Amino acid sequence: MKPTRFAILLLALFMHTVAAHGQGIGGGQVTGNVQIDGQLTRPDSLIGAKDDPERWLMNARADILYTNGGFNAGLRFEAYTPPLPGFNAQYKGQGLANYFVSYANEQIEVTAGTFYEQFGSGMILRAYEDRYIGIDNALLGFNIHARPIKGVTLKGAIGKQRRYWEYGNGIVRGIDGEIDLNTAFSKLEEMPLHITMGAGFVSRYEADENIASSTQGYSLKLPLNVGAGAMRMNLAYKGWSLAGEYARKGQDPNAMNGYIYRKGEALLISGAYSQKGFSASVQAKRVDNMGFKSSRRETGEMLYINHIPAITKQHTYAFLSMYPYATQATGEMGLQGDVMYKIKKETLLGGKYGTDLHFNCSVITGLDTVALGGAGTEGYSSTFFSTGELYYGDMSLEIARKLDAKNKIACTYGYVVFNPVIEGHGGGLHHNNVIVADYSRKLGKGKSLRIEGEWMGSDSHYDSEIDDKRSGDWIMGLVEYNFGGHFFLSLSDQYCYNDGIGNYYTAAFGYTKNATRLQLSYGKQREGILCIGGVCRAVPATNGLTVSLTTSF
Repeated sequence: MKPTRFAILLLALFMHTVAAHGQGIGGGQVTGNVQIDGQLTRPDSLIGAKDDPERWLMNARADILYTNGGFNAGLRFEAYTPPLPGFNAQYKGQGLANYFVSYANEQIEVTAGTFYEQFGSGMILRAYEDRYIGIDNALLGFNIHARPIKGVTLKGAIGKQRRYWEYGNGIVRGIDGEIDLNTAFSKLEEMPLHITMGAGFVSRYEADENIASSTQGYSLKLPLNVGAGAMRMNLAYKGWSLAGEYARKGQDPNAMNGYIYRKGEALLISGAYSQKGFSASVQAKRVDNMGFKSSRRETGEMLYINHIPAITKQHTYAFLSMYPYATQATGEMGLQGDVMYKIKKETLLGGKYGTDLHFNCSVITGLDTVALGGAGTEGYSSTFFSTGELYYGDMSLEIARKLDAKNKIACTYGYVVFNPVIEGHGGGLHHNNVIVADYSRKLGKGKSLRIEGEWMGSDSHYDSEIDDKRSGDWIMGLVEYNFGGHFFLSLSDQYCYNDGIGNYYTAAFGYTKNATRLQLSYGKQREGILCIGGVCRAVPATNGLTVSLTTSF
């Protein structure tokens, strides 16, 4: 990603203002943040950690923002020298990765440069960044938000997507509009039913190329412009809410779907109810051939124009998140339910402070399809309400209770069913039972102690040919201690005691003061999958010292 003259001028401007101790130009203000993550690796044949010839790996970034009234300008410098394990090797290098200028007032906001944007839930457009899984599909171009009348928002975007240090060849163009009826029409302002509606359209242009069908023996006629549209509505009435979005995509033969000409569609519906001490929600979705990239040949994690939201719970405990689910944009159906209830205080089950119950369950399946042909054909047919093979399912029940002013305990039971086919592995379903006990205590003068124990029993067995090191039965212990000032210490160990391999210990020590945080840790990391919001990346096994520094100004 070569810096332009515009970006170089911005860098010079910010260096000058930062050197002046944050004093802005013309009354403006300079803010920013720095994050550096480094790892000193060592080989470990038992867990499969490889010997990296460079030994010291580092991801680093610095974001700087200049604000002056409605004017904003910013840039980001990134360095991967080389990137940490699990990040694509194409990130290796350093330079300006993000730069923009924008102006905003009450009616309009205009951005030139790199920007992030989302239409609705993101099913036709979501340009975003997640630094922890190495995703950044920012657009380089122009972005406009307009509010011509009260309650109405219009968006327009055009640009090319970031692909590591370059930009993809495809051009992404999109428009979106949303109206809040209760705000736009004064007669509806007092109505208890709140209604919001929106719609958007996105198209991708990519030049023609020669792609031959190996089965049919001819070159494919490719659509140069591929469009996707979506409609959405949100309803809210007192404690009730209902939201739905439907998206449809035109013919888009690409490497992900095997160059078939089937159109894509996606439906996402969610409903919820809440009152004091109780809330419940349900989500359902169906996705069919909705992988949408700005390059038809791209198969990796980059150049996604859209994002299909995950409807599985993002677990925080280690064994419940050992088999995270990755959204299958090519086709899936899913259902999730979530209930939270607080047993009242001063009751037999509630105790002095009340008891919190949290139940969640989800199930994801493939589509029920009938094959019609390969590249150059419709590909397959599917029945809308019929389901295919099970991909993933989980259920968890958490009970948390404050025992007294200093002590709190939480116990969780979880059950996970995982199909390794979604990660490209063979073998049957994995069935895992997980039990977690989490105890915390305040020790006075800001000191605190937390102890966590986990157990997982699985019917999976380690197979050297598949080499899935998550298999087997596991136990885990963790102790965290806060010294009451700026320091904390953490010790943990995950051990596979049956039908698997691995003993993964970690010791971490950290220091925090104001907006600066430094952490040192040493230990082993298991090979597996890291997922955030249904987007995943493979994480290799590692053994070594990790350093993390974050600060802001």
